[in-house]
Amino acid sequence: MPHIDTVALLFDPDFPVTNGYLASIDAAGSALAMKVIRLPVRNGEEVQGALDAFAMSPNVGVIEIPPPLTRPHRDLAARLAQELRLPMISFDRFYVAAGFLMSYGANAADLYRLAATYVDRILRGGKPSELPVQFPTKFELVVNLKTAKAIGLTIPEAFLLRADEVIE
Repeated sequence: MPHIDTVALLFDPDFPVTNGYLASIDAAGSALAMKVIRLPVRNGEEVQGALDAFAMSPNVGVIEIPPPLTRPHRDLAARLAQELRLPMISFDRFYVAAGFLMSYGANAADLYRLAATYVDRILRGGKPSELPVQFPTKFELVVNLKTAKAIGLTIPEAFLLRADEVIE
């Protein structure tokens, strides 16, 4: 979406890890000459108000920052993004199924398998403090074409071919 010059970060300000995400995205925004706006939300009313206000600006997109919005807020955000014609992305594929435009993030099933190996090692006597830190190695891109159509966006075929899943 080359016309987007402003990105809003939708996030829960009470979650302590959020600051790391915000700092990284601020740095990327600066490097790409994009304006980054923070939209802290704690409840559905704040989600509605933040998206309504942000949608008034031209050439904008929204990124949902972990932790994920609760299911009622996720569904509200997805509905509003479509109504307001806002491209909205997440790190979690389940948000795309709910109506977000796309997601890019670690494959959850792969993370659960990795967690199971840690449990196995601990149950076999391994000390948690001695287990290595492991990071996700499998990431997935999921695109919702129904949402793209609803917000008036045509996604190039070359991009869709790179997606791990396309929801039609």
